[in-house]
Amino acid sequence: MTGKHAAPSRRPGRAATARRGGRAGQPRRPRQFAPYRAPARVGWPSAESRDAGTLAREMSGRAALRRISGIRRAASPMATAGLLMIAALAVFCFAGPLFYHADLVHVNLLHGNRPPAPGHPLGTDGNGMDVLGLLMAGGQLSLEVGAAAGLLAAMIGSAWGAVAGYVGGPVDAVLMRIVDAAVAVPTLVLLLLLSAIYTPSPAALVVVIAATSWLSTAHLVRGAALTLRSRDFVQAVRAMGGGRMRAISRHIAPNALGVITVNVSFQVADAILALATLSYLGLGVRPPSSDWGDMIAEGIRYIYNGYWWEIYPPGIAIIAAVVAFNLLGDGLRDGFGPRSPVR
Repeated sequence: MTGKHAAPSRRPGRAATARRGGRAGQPRRPRQFAPYRAPARVGWPSAESRDAGTLAREMSGRAALRRISGIRRAASPMATAGLLMIAALAVFCFAGPLFYHADLVHVNLLHGNRPPAPGHPLGTDGNGMDVLGLLMAGGQLSLEVGAAAGLLAAMIGSAWGAVAGYVGGPVDAVLMRIVDAAVAVPTLVLLLLLSAIYTPSPAALVVVIAATSWLSTAHLVRGAALTLRSRDFVQAVRAMGGGRMRAISRHIAPNALGVITVNVSFQVADAILALATLSYLGLGVRPPSSDWGDMIAEGIRYIYNGYWWEIYPPGIAIIAAVVAFNLLGDGLRDGFGPRSPVR
């Protein structure tokens, strides 16, 4: 139709067709979009191509790397200060007798209760023995028994809590009810009861103190085991047919290393205090062996005579040891805690 009232043509002109990317007289082709493909990670197989064993090894390896990174990041100022104080105490107690020789065998009542002097930097006790020499010898026993009892308590509590948390069910209920029943009894009562049964000796004191200190560790490790048993690498071990003991020893316990490490430092501090308490009550090691608690028990008899040098040095040593291990534990807890970037 031509003329004035003719309908406009809908066919695009050459310019419009060129702008749309087509040729004149040909329809426009629909635009094709390629499907998105995620970039492949070099050296890392896809999740479909990995079997259960490979997944378990990879997850365990990455967990080990996280633990190593956590230990490196855990070197906070508090942990460093605590470690330096522990090192100073160890050098003082174990290396000090090599340079400062004191007679701790013979009793000389004529030189008893003498104040600090050039020959005796910290004075003498009621038996005429050098207080500085006794402080070094007593520190050796206190640190050895405290460290051994703390490590033994951590080992018992870790094994108990890991089995209870991973196995679950009736086993978990029975094991944790035993822990709850033991926690209900005051620790001092248990210490006095066990100390009255066994003959006091360094080995017996280690067992007695550890027998009353592993309960808190069991609670902490059980909570960690309940969280870890649902992880992929633990499920992969079970899918491969691995036993429960393998999962506990190779995966649950190593991944709870942060909790165990922090708890060990607190356990050692508590063990030193427990040993000092037993020695003060007369249930410590037998003479001539002594520790810091024995020194306080001997010096407390002269408290009204003003012989301060028989009480203050061992008391300050106990406070310094407990504060050092607590600072180390607080620093490690901050490093392994939820605020750490490792998590």
